[in-house]
Amino acid sequence: MERPRQIIECGDLVLRRWRGQSDFAPAFQLIEESLDHLRPWEPWVAHHSEKSTRDFLARSESNWASGDVYNYAIAKEGTLVGMCQTYRWAEPQGRRMGYWLHPAATGRGIATRATAAMVTEMFTLPDVAYLEIVHDLANTSSAAIPRRLGFTEVLREQVTRPTAPSGSGIDVVWRLNRPAPPVDGSPRP
Repeated sequence: MERPRQIIECGDLVLRRWRGQSDFAPAFQLIEESLDHLRPWEPWVAHHSEKSTRDFLARSESNWASGDVYNYAIAKEGTLVGMCQTYRWAEPQGRRMGYWLHPAATGRGIATRATAAMVTEMFTLPDVAYLEIVHDLANTSSAAIPRRLGFTEVLREQVTRPTAPSGSGIDVVWRLNRPAPPVDGSPRP
């Protein structure tokens, strides 16, 4: 099975695979400093602890090995500013993507650039036919990213799981299909 690169460079940003328990301190600090920013949208924040961070890092290792989830830290000039991931979805050739940033890193295009880099990387894998981004209808900041990157809204659905405090209970699903190869067989510009 082919896997994405462990380090994806995109200008002044670097997406790098989480390095297990050696990343505990920076991961825990990043989450701690982002709790108030994440709480309205991320239900997992209610259970945040040292143990949950250690468990996340341990799962990141095994999930990477299985190809189920590729978790990346987002770093700008060597400082962690967020996280992003892609994970298998219901159909074998589809993957979903997620992202979040430290509050000091928002509003500067970092999430859009990191997600664009992940999109490019995922489409190098032969078994990925499409990517999806899902967010709560009320989370307009998250909606801007798939719109900027050319995703198409394909579905709005009522969620059956518990929602985050600011959530509407309606998920918006955006999809981007693998680009078709050029007709003449030449590489894309």
